[in-house]
Amino acid sequence: MTDPIRVLLADDQALVRGALAAMLGLEPDIEIVAQVGAGDEVGPAAARTKPDVALLDVQMPGIDGLAAAALLHEQLPSCRVVVLTTFGRPGYLARAMRAGAAGFVVKDSPPEQLVEAVRRVHAGLRVVDPALAAESLSQGISPLTERERDVLVAAADGATVADIARRLHLSEGTVRNHLSSAIGKTDARTRAEAVRIADGNGWL
Repeated sequence: MTDPIRVLLADDQALVRGALAAMLGLEPDIEIVAQVGAGDEVGPAAARTKPDVALLDVQMPGIDGLAAAALLHEQLPSCRVVVLTTFGRPGYLARAMRAGAAGFVVKDSPPEQLVEAVRRVHAGLRVVDPALAAESLSQGISPLTERERDVLVAAADGATVADIARRLHLSEGTVRNHLSSAIGKTDARTRAEAVRIADGNGWL
């Protein structure tokens, strides 16, 4: 008998995390070796338990699941990552693939689909929700530069230009230029609307 697939679960909602662990734990070829509730706990837990597959939620405290995926890809390349999210946003898919994820599954997928995703990525394959893949292709990649994205993320809580400049160590003029460019690229009228549009597309 082959060794079970060692799985790390990361989701900030304890009930969701527990339900996923219970469901996957019923499979004879899958073993849950770690459960964490924050993105910055993923790296240490993976270093301790050496999982074969990590299931990472996108939105978590600490660092988000996409940043955690990139960290795992760098520090533990043998661990295959499946990004699991409530939000089926095309931009998330593109960012997940850039972060080295091998799979992207939305949480309302049938349970057997998630189980099969774990097995397939462990076997070296890629698994992507087909509807989301089609939408991502039709929409194209994010038009925002990395710095424009940083500025919009910093502006999301209503921060002033001066606040954003201090946070990102930029001049106020540079921040205004990036905000103006981001507003234009998202066809928004205000920076708040640009944040909403970019976040809705998974670009932030």
